[in-house]
Amino acid sequence: MTTCVQMTTGNPYAGLAEIVADLSSSMPREERFRRLLTVFRRYFPCDAIALLERVEGHLVPRAVIGLSEDALGRHFTIQQHPRLAQILESRGPVRFAADSALPDPYDGLIDNADNHLYVHDCMGATLCIDDVPWGVITLDSLDPHAFDDFDMAVFEAYLSVAAATVRAAGWIEQLEERLEKRRRIALERSASHDSYRLLGDSETMEKLRVEAKTVALSDLTVLIMGETGVGKELVANLIHRHSARSSEPMVYVNCAALPEALAESELFGHVKGAFSGADDSRIGKFELAHEGTLFLDEVGELPLNVQSKILRTLQNGEIQRVGSDQHHIVNVRLVAATNRDLKKEVSEGRFRADLYHRLSVYPLLVPPLREHAEDILPLAGYFLERDHRRLGIRGVRLSRKAQYWLRQSQWPGNVRELEHALSRAIIRAVSEGQDPGSIIEIDTRHLGIRPAGEPAQVDRQNEKNKDQQAPLNEMVEDFKRQLLIERLAEHGGNKAATARSLGVDRGNFSRLLKKLDIVD
Repeated sequence: MTTCVQMTTGNPYAGLAEIVADLSSSMPREERFRRLLTVFRRYFPCDAIALLERVEGHLVPRAVIGLSEDALGRHFTIQQHPRLAQILESRGPVRFAADSALPDPYDGLIDNADNHLYVHDCMGATLCIDDVPWGVITLDSLDPHAFDDFDMAVFEAYLSVAAATVRAAGWIEQLEERLEKRRRIALERSASHDSYRLLGDSETMEKLRVEAKTVALSDLTVLIMGETGVGKELVANLIHRHSARSSEPMVYVNCAALPEALAESELFGHVKGAFSGADDSRIGKFELAHEGTLFLDEVGELPLNVQSKILRTLQNGEIQRVGSDQHHIVNVRLVAATNRDLKKEVSEGRFRADLYHRLSVYPLLVPPLREHAEDILPLAGYFLERDHRRLGIRGVRLSRKAQYWLRQSQWPGNVRELEHALSRAIIRAVSEGQDPGSIIEIDTRHLGIRPAGEPAQVDRQNEKNKDQQAPLNEMVEDFKRQLLIERLAEHGGNKAATARSLGVDRGNFSRLLKKLDIVD
């Protein structure tokens, strides 16, 4: 007894019209393929039908009907399955005799076949895209005479429409990925927090700009080093803007913010169902940056297992999405940045030596603000001009005393700390009663930072009076801010080391820095 599906009576060309109508409909690739097989099976009698894509030396099922569910997880090695190999070598439909000695790849896989383990009638055909074999479609039956009355002209017409469906699915998938890529790139650009240029007219900064523009002309991997807040992302932007890839995106990745469990997916993408919560397929940062620049900020924070996968991508230019067996070629210029001593990290086993050497093809050191103090006041002027327009204030000026403080401070948080200190100062000046409709003046009391080496007698009485009038919570926050700034300076801006010295959890320490507006 067999379970063969009987051929539908009526006009088989109605099925062709149904498949063609689906070409203009939006639907997931898997659903499109399954609908195709459903129409095929309706007009051609078979117990099982499958669509398999050729991936290197394998045929991978993309949709099946009538086979057990585990068939979708099987990768049929072409050399080990002579029937599939013969179908691929032919440019027309191939039918195998019921007594063929060639093993059938679906023996034992027919669903609801009771005790019938062996296929008795089998045929298949290659689907070609631009004369290149994309894969095969196979039909199998437990009835040895199931395919005797096939109208081969009609069957070949169905095969042509099936090839068109596969081609359309590929086009739609590529278009959707391009749209998703552009959408994500647009979101990342709009979320960028470093909109100002790499400022500073000092000899130190001019030398850095020249060096960055020079290496930008090559396609070398660059490792940007420097303390927290010196402007490493700005240097990366400068390199990208002056490179041959400037018309393509620069994709930013904050490695310190990548949860270890999701880091691989974020970098390399994933397919639908790859893990719990993966409701849709998604391309990763490497594919987003294809033909452009990928900027790995705080690269020293990457987990070791992710480091090995990045190394493999740098070596062969390929990525593999989580949950997929397909490889995707990526052409990416990599720029990385760190405030860690990666040589020390390597020696202590926290960073891979081979990846370090791959990243540091051209090392570039961004100097701390204290080493080009002549740029402090021009930078301050830029930030004040930007912020007063944002806040709707007529104008802002610095008192002589405030200028002295700014020049003398060590700025362990560097340019970013200077930026935040000035933003707070404007708000404090307005909060104490200065008229936003007039030119407000920033004085030392608004800055809240005591420079190293400041004479003890400078404005001591004013500071005492200020402390007597300040609310307790403001005084406590100022004390915390000063302590953290000094401790960060002692540890060269290394947040992890500073947190350990204070006995504070790293996550809580980062939140405290943000709360006190010291550094991000």
